[in-house]
Amino acid sequence: MTWNNYHSHTNYCDGTDVPEAYVKAAIAAGMKVYGFSSHAPIPFFECKWTMNIESLEEYTLEIARLKHKYEDRLEILLGLEVDYVPDRMGPTAHFLQTAGLDYTIGSVHFVDGFGTDKGWEIDGPLDIFKKGLHEIFSGDVRKAVTRYFELTRMMLDEDCPDIVGHLDKIKMQNSRELFFKEDEPWYRDELRSTLEAIADSGAIMEVNTRGLYKKRSSELYPGTWALEQALALDIPIMLNSDGHHPQEIIGEFATAATILNKVGYHSAMILADGRWQEVGLSPEGLDY
Repeated sequence: MTWNNYHSHTNYCDGTDVPEAYVKAAIAAGMKVYGFSSHAPIPFFECKWTMNIESLEEYTLEIARLKHKYEDRLEILLGLEVDYVPDRMGPTAHFLQTAGLDYTIGSVHFVDGFGTDKGWEIDGPLDIFKKGLHEIFSGDVRKAVTRYFELTRMMLDEDCPDIVGHLDKIKMQNSRELFFKEDEPWYRDELRSTLEAIADSGAIMEVNTRGLYKKRSSELYPGTWALEQALALDIPIMLNSDGHHPQEIIGEFATAATILNKVGYHSAMILADGRWQEVGLSPEGLDY
């Protein structure tokens, strides 16, 4: 039994350490596969937590170096978490085509913008969330959340990634101040429609544990209701930590696996030996 992780960030973006520190932590944890997915550059506006476009080649070369150095101890994969911004970029953006990626994680962090090139960051500080909510959506949280899920569906239709990142992360703001109830019919309708889009796309949906171990959510991303719907739609899942520190690479994995087993998921997808595979999943780890 082992764990794999495909969603992780390094000092090339907003992670805390150099890539090799994560490799050493993965080996110490007995992992077989470790995937790097630093935040891809956003070339058209400044963002403090994404990689600089000038660092992309250095990042790819460093992961290639680590692949070779540790090939007898750990399979290392090169990925990026790529933002979807309509008509501007997404997981298949042209400037990423020469990066030699093993996979992409597609995520929505920005919902429209402030009348400039700067997008509204929905999972950032509370004051920024409130600013965008009021300036862009006139305080109507239903319109804002609906737009968030609409953008996710647009990504799936127009620029589909291998993996869909933290599907319902916009709910994290509810841990700071209650903006909406996650059992409201309109919210569940949006979530259900987005799950149907994932099912149609063939993408893998990650089950992201970061909200749990960072105390930003009482549930996984996505939560239990969404996981039940995903199971009914036969959506393949994978377990990821979204770790920003070497100590976070398997954060709350056993808890997540317990929840998934209870929902009815007893397998997860992995990328190993150059192919996507379905393997057993239990609180003890991945069985393969």
